[in-house]
Amino acid sequence: MKKLLCLLVLLALLAPAAALGNNAGLPVPKFKEVSVHDPSVIRAPDGTFFIYGSHMTAAKSTDLIRWEMFSRNADTGCKLVENVQEEMAEALRYAKTTTFWAPDVQQLADGRYYLYYCTCEGSSPLSALGLAVSSRPEGPYKNLGIFLKSGGPGYDATTLPNAIDPCVFFDKEGLLWMVYGSYSGGIYILRMDPETGFPLEGQGYGKKLLGKNHARIEGPYILYSPDTEYYYLFLSFGGLNAADGYNIRVCRSRNPDGPYEDALGQDMIECGGKDGTYFNDPDYEGYGVKLMGGYCFEPLPGEPSRRTAYRSPGHCSAFYEPETGRYFLVFHTRFADRGEQFRVRVHQMMMNEDGWPVVLPWRYAGEMPEAVPAEDRAGTYKVVLHGRDINKTEHSSRLVTLNADGSVAGDLSGTWSCPDGQTFTCVLDGVTFHGVMTTALDSINGAWVPCFSALDPSGAALWATKTVR
Repeated sequence: MKKLLCLLVLLALLAPAAALGNNAGLPVPKFKEVSVHDPSVIRAPDGTFFIYGSHMTAAKSTDLIRWEMFSRNADTGCKLVENVQEEMAEALRYAKTTTFWAPDVQQLADGRYYLYYCTCEGSSPLSALGLAVSSRPEGPYKNLGIFLKSGGPGYDATTLPNAIDPCVFFDKEGLLWMVYGSYSGGIYILRMDPETGFPLEGQGYGKKLLGKNHARIEGPYILYSPDTEYYYLFLSFGGLNAADGYNIRVCRSRNPDGPYEDALGQDMIECGGKDGTYFNDPDYEGYGVKLMGGYCFEPLPGEPSRRTAYRSPGHCSAFYEPETGRYFLVFHTRFADRGEQFRVRVHQMMMNEDGWPVVLPWRYAGEMPEAVPAEDRAGTYKVVLHGRDINKTEHSSRLVTLNADGSVAGDLSGTWSCPDGQTFTCVLDGVTFHGVMTTALDSINGAWVPCFSALDPSGAALWATKTVR
């Protein structure tokens, strides 16, 4: 009898999520970490996810939870390109560097994988974008050559782009595009040839979407949502170092090449630094929907005392899973008190009633979006207000209580409602937020908990997670 009971318990633990009925029945996974800077994600036909990052690093996963590095860097351990310093010598020589920056990979109609790589001098926009191809997502990739350069004598870097940070994507009509750019003259977009992977002729640098005068904006990534029929342009504002305020923002358009607007209806073409300035964050931190910046859910008595704070999360990519309707945000982040150490993180996103993505507060752990039962919605929550600033230190959580009568008390006061267990609205200190409530894994305490994520009308995010005490 004892053996039978043990077997039944084991079968319950191994049962698929659907049989358990909700996320709270899922086991707590063991995460496997990797360090890939500027991760760009694709999913191969067999369901394997691949991320590619700066320095020719790359990793793969079958579940977005446990990652395996298979290419470590461009100097020692590069598996993406054989003899990479020789294969891409022209691009390295032009940019006067030995370093590869953020790449992107796209599978084209011929079934092959096209690696868009870039090199940059670093202190100037002396950069090159090139293309390589492989029959396998892991490579090895063979160089096809440079197709775009920036910098050099007479180059006006206040208005023209830095030719790095490519993101190549298909629009809903099947047309191929590349959005790119970092700092300098801003973010640009080009039409690409879906047969060759190279830009269509006669476009020059393409069409400008935003940025000028060395605004600290980079890492563009465009994702189309069939649910809202918007193209979402994800961006990183601020500097990438732990104390420099990297944060993830988004804007949207009905067309792949814009114009893009934020939640305030501001045309993003106006987003940039003022003439004669550079790296002047106040000029542009009022643009874009800020999905997340540095933050910390502060520990409470009885919880693990180690304080876990994200700092400078950014340079993201995004993925839509058509068979489940789920959206994922893939990015790297640094942490408080860990110097410049960084790790990859994957968070699930959901769309709010205004058609904006909101990011769930906890890293993805296998959950499906689900309604929270009525009896579990009220209670005490840790709340983080991300604001719209380029915050160089993390925003800390405050404590509020969602009362059963629809009132909110604690460090913030107001009202809340979630009639269906998922569509969430609250008014905190006079500010209205629209978002979603669901369950996710509090990976610090190892518990599945209700949480919510929402945006105010200006595009500032609010995250909250229910306490486990």
